[in-house]
Amino acid sequence: MDPNSQLLQRLDHVNASRYERLRMAREIQLRPEWFGNLLEIGLYHDQPIGSRAAWVAEFVCKQDLSTLFPHLDAFTAGLAGLHADSAIRAMAKICEMLAEAYFIPKAGNPAPPLSRVHRERMSSACFDWLIGPHQVAPKAYSMRTLYLLGLEETWIHGELKAILQKGYPKGSAGYQARARRILKLLEKPR
Repeated sequence: MDPNSQLLQRLDHVNASRYERLRMAREIQLRPEWFGNLLEIGLYHDQPIGSRAAWVAEFVCKQDLSTLFPHLDAFTAGLAGLHADSAIRAMAKICEMLAEAYFIPKAGNPAPPLSRVHRERMSSACFDWLIGPHQVAPKAYSMRTLYLLGLEETWIHGELKAILQKGYPKGSAGYQARARRILKLLEKPR
């Protein structure tokens, strides 16, 4: 059986429980050659298998973000085509992790090699998720990602501020809490 078929078969047994996602992420870490296929499934397959793959990819990246680095072209290229809310949530979290690692590197962890194209694709997807009819989690992750990307591309901060101010009155408590934090950061002089 080819690796892609094996991976699809294994993903059939993954559910939304933290235990199952973590168990599958550990399996991927033992077979790093599967990560590219996992990412492709998460980005290009519809529910439920695509969402399951996205959940596992998020857990793999939480354990070792550098696993994603060789796949940044494919990852960022696939963001715009996501439709399933649970896959978008996972991929938005990965975008936030990438932006944090790029702009706030931690000792001993390599910074992701995000090119200008990668950052543009991430910002475009995050703006879409922020203004689209999505749940709070991807919107919150997108706010943080866009704030960080705006440290380099100053136009982002102006757009982000306008969107947050417009969405604040209608937003949920979670949206408002994250928006307040980001708006405070945007008010500080750099």
